[in-house]
Amino acid sequence: MTTTRGVLYIHSAQSAMCPHVEWAVAGVLGVSVNFDWTPQPAAPSQWRAELSWQGERGTGAALASALRGWNQLRYEVTEEPVAGHEGARYSCTPSLGMFHAVIGVHGDIMIPEDRLRAAMNRARETEDCDLADEIDLMLGQPWDDELEPFRYAGDGAPVRWLHQVG
Repeated sequence: MTTTRGVLYIHSAQSAMCPHVEWAVAGVLGVSVNFDWTPQPAAPSQWRAELSWQGERGTGAALASALRGWNQLRYEVTEEPVAGHEGARYSCTPSLGMFHAVIGVHGDIMIPEDRLRAAMNRARETEDCDLADEIDLMLGQPWDDELEPFRYAGDGAPVRWLHQVG
C-alpha cells in the first residue's frame, strides 16, 4: 500500500449540505468526520471547511468522486505525489463542473504531449480558437479564477488531520 496525503477544501456549501459532505468524506476515509465549519465571507449563508488527510494513493480521486455532482458545492482536493506516482488536483464549481490535473513532484501541472498537440492543431484549424485560451483550460485557469475569492476567505481557518483506516 502506497500512502500519501492531501487536503480537501470545501470552499462553499449550504448549511443543509454540511452533514452530507461529512458523511460522504467519512465513507471514503473510513473514519468519522466532523468538520470545523466556518462562515464563508465570499458567499453569505454558505459555509467552508478544510480537512488534511492521509490515506492510500487514489484517496484524492475517491474524495472528488464522492462529492461530484452536488449542485452549489465548491471544493478542491489535492493529493501529494509519492515515490513513483504523480499527485493530483481536483477543482469543482457549480458553473464549471470538475477539473482534474496531474501534479508532478515539484508541484507543477503536467500536461500530456498529445493534449498540447491537439490544442495547437485546434488553434491552427479553428479561426476563433486561441492557443493561450486552450492552455489556460488545460491548466484550470477558469476554475482558479472562480475559486480565488473563496480561497482568500479561508486564510487562517482551522485545519484538522485525519488518517484513512486501512
